[in-house]
Amino acid sequence: MNSSSWTSKADDRAARMARAAAALGTRLAGKRVDTEAIGTLLEAVLSPGDRVCLEGNNQKQADFLAQALVQVDPQRVHGLHMVQSVLALPEHLDVFENGVASRLDFSFSGPQGARLAKLVSGGRIEIGAIHTYLELFARYFVDLTPKVALVAAQAADAEGNLYTGPNTEDTPAIVEATAFSGGIVIAQVNELVDGTTTRLPRIDIPADWVSYVVKAPRPNFIEPLFTRDPAQISEIQVLMAMMAIKGIYGEYGVQRLNHGIGFDTAAIELLLPTYGESLGLKGKIAKHWALNPHPALIPAIEAGWVESVHSFGSELGMEDYIRARSDVFFTGPDGSLRSNRAFCQAAGHYACDLFIGSTLQMDLDGNSSTATLGRIAGFGGAPNMGADARGRRHSSPAWLKAGREARAGRSGAAGTPRGQKLVVQMVETFREHMQPAFVDRLDAWTLQEQAGMELPPIMIYGDDVTHILTEEGIANLLMCRSDAEREQAIRGVAGYTAVGLGRDRRAVENLRDRGVIRRPQDLGIDPRDATRNLLAARSMRDLVRASGGLYQPPKRFRNW
Repeated sequence: MNSSSWTSKADDRAARMARAAAALGTRLAGKRVDTEAIGTLLEAVLSPGDRVCLEGNNQKQADFLAQALVQVDPQRVHGLHMVQSVLALPEHLDVFENGVASRLDFSFSGPQGARLAKLVSGGRIEIGAIHTYLELFARYFVDLTPKVALVAAQAADAEGNLYTGPNTEDTPAIVEATAFSGGIVIAQVNELVDGTTTRLPRIDIPADWVSYVVKAPRPNFIEPLFTRDPAQISEIQVLMAMMAIKGIYGEYGVQRLNHGIGFDTAAIELLLPTYGESLGLKGKIAKHWALNPHPALIPAIEAGWVESVHSFGSELGMEDYIRARSDVFFTGPDGSLRSNRAFCQAAGHYACDLFIGSTLQMDLDGNSSTATLGRIAGFGGAPNMGADARGRRHSSPAWLKAGREARAGRSGAAGTPRGQKLVVQMVETFREHMQPAFVDRLDAWTLQEQAGMELPPIMIYGDDVTHILTEEGIANLLMCRSDAEREQAIRGVAGYTAVGLGRDRRAVENLRDRGVIRRPQDLGIDPRDATRNLLAARSMRDLVRASGGLYQPPKRFRNW
């Protein structure tokens, strides 16, 4: 913005769109661009150094636009600053290898984590920061506002209104930040309707916010990220799920919660109608969820445990089931889910009493990270879900009980009465290939040095973690009164890792006597009872049956 004009953003947008109109000619009709002209459009509206948001979500990908961006002329378009939630596709990193992009701000890169680490170590990518989702969305409206947004939707009408379908995800946040700050919004869609003989089921993004629409040659890619096959849940995970339900959910009366991705949390969901029922906890726990529509939640929904689910995104194959259970899910008048990652992140941070998730590494301070040597996976929403919301002011029994435990015996500011969110890290002591989950020093410190970061990429800080749950038992860090006690509590559930073997046995037994550490037998749980027979569904086919045939799993999950 220059001092002689207060309309430089609008003027710039008009100039870019004029370039596009001239370059496209008859291949532009209203807001519709011919599919084969997408490269011409991108080269017309993009300038070197632009900040570009390419919609790469947890699940929904603007894959056609990603492929087109890779193919632009690097002599005309280069040095882009990419801001996007997820690096999921090869094209998301191809743009850095060919020089089209140079700087990156993101949240999660699970599928591309190893490749990203190589590019960073080779100096091919400059990382601004690894964000949590809500943090990145917030910066779209402050200092990372996109100049051009490339998004995906299910359908568009002749005016350019968009229907995003069940996988709305990040689209509203991306589009609003761009459209209302002089930016250009380009949407790839799976289908076009004329608005007269065929109409959109509902309007999710109004046409005034959209600059161009292009029909993709194939439906956009959607990853069934949260789907877990119950057949792969182990008996160790069943045991850990039993401890979670009895020792944490039941103990605190947790009614509002968020689950991370994994077989361990899927086991909890599948034990609610069986083991949870046997404990008399129905109606007392796990009623309100900030969660994708996990298929593993179907038996609990059918058994009447679940009252509401608000979702970050959707899950392939759950469309008909969601439509038939509109009392539980947030659906539009058309019957389809309306997910919204930004709102669900806010709900998970402020409205939930518990987050339970997993990690790749945890140190003796309770710090954890999924950024390890050779793989920078990013954090997704975990730093928001797994953080005590300091701005929270409403109370609930679970929040108050956790707060009392954390502040018992303390004075001054540390003892001021307030609640605390339950943040549980649920990990087996050894991961794949016998890699220990507990370490003396996180790889994050080495990554900080290699990438020149200001801070080590820690996912969840130890002072936010309230409980650590392993096959060894539960460590309640809320009840620790010194750093030394915290260390021994962590060592006490770290099993046969080097960290676990370094425990002070007397100190650990003292913590167990105080209830800081609780083994399965302390909770009245016999590990011999932890069998897969307790699962409400033991296969994908069982989930289909539980749904009354409404759930249609993706092909890769079908073995019948």
